[in-house]
Amino acid sequence: MNTTIEAQSTLRQAWLGIQKAKPGIRIRDAAAALGCSEAELLATTVNDYTTRLEGDWTKLVQRLPELGRVMSLTRNDSCVLEHKGPFQKIDVMGSLPQAMATVVGPIETRIFFNAWKFGYAVRQQTPQGLQQSLQFFDASGTAITKIFLQQPTGNKTGSNQDAFDCIVKDFEAADQFMSVEVTKISQAPTKKIDEVNKTALLEDWGAMKDTHDFFGMIRKYNVNRLDALHLAKDQFTYQIDKGSLRILLEMASTEKLPIMIFAGNSGNLQIHQGKVQTIRVMDAWLNILDPDFNMHLREDHVHTAWVVKKPTTDGIVTGIEVFDSGGTMIVQFFGLRKPGIRELETWRKLVSDLPRI
Repeated sequence: MNTTIEAQSTLRQAWLGIQKAKPGIRIRDAAAALGCSEAELLATTVNDYTTRLEGDWTKLVQRLPELGRVMSLTRNDSCVLEHKGPFQKIDVMGSLPQAMATVVGPIETRIFFNAWKFGYAVRQQTPQGLQQSLQFFDASGTAITKIFLQQPTGNKTGSNQDAFDCIVKDFEAADQFMSVEVTKISQAPTKKIDEVNKTALLEDWGAMKDTHDFFGMIRKYNVNRLDALHLAKDQFTYQIDKGSLRILLEMASTEKLPIMIFAGNSGNLQIHQGKVQTIRVMDAWLNILDPDFNMHLREDHVHTAWVVKKPTTDGIVTGIEVFDSGGTMIVQFFGLRKPGIRELETWRKLVSDLPRI
């Protein structure tokens, strides 16, 4: 027997064993338990209920509005955002592999296609019925984003099944391999914090005209984002208590204050804009459980939380950036604002009242 086929068969059997021992276990958790990536585990179900996709991902994404109402899920190890609604305005910039896209509407994302490696269509029978989705992964086999079809509920329409079937047919790979070769992704090195020109960095920080200038600035100085916040402490940044996030969301809900939440990974950044209503804590998870928007944040993964102030032509923009113990950003929070409009004073006061460290 081919060793690859044998390995895939062994992996599939191991997954079936975990599912039997722990009914309902999520594929992400099963992959972690088996020491493989989620894409490797999903690939073992190709020719069963999964279809391998290939082609120009920019063209596939531009067809997502055809699906109608769906659920878009984007996550990292510590935070999950889920939005229900249609994909609407999609603009692709540049060409592969460096192409990017902006998605605006009920589902809002920023897509970075250089991280997109594998794609699958999944039609899986579950205790709740048939679950159908498009799922995309990076080179390490880590999920970038998943798009789930929805059934009609109340006065809300369901997804377009014919459109889903057509997209899967048009992007179905010629070879339906049951294995996938993943590679470790290493982050580009940055300078040590004591090697960064702090004076020049803070001068450029103070001269920013737009929040989007920040990413270019830290690239210019080749500084780790968290290190930049440390260097700007007491001038543009300060730390708040980790428990502040629960206070932040509860206050935003009580005051009906519209906010923005950014969370994602190297291939997709999903964005929430609007008010939040139902805040619930369940075990280690801090949750927003609204009809068309859910957030699930692992509070026990939060190592530091920072208030970050960025000068713009519309005045100071105040954000909260949350990091894990490895220095990776988990999630960001802002007061809802549009270009040309100053930040709401109610948001600034809410943030300023959060307990500092």
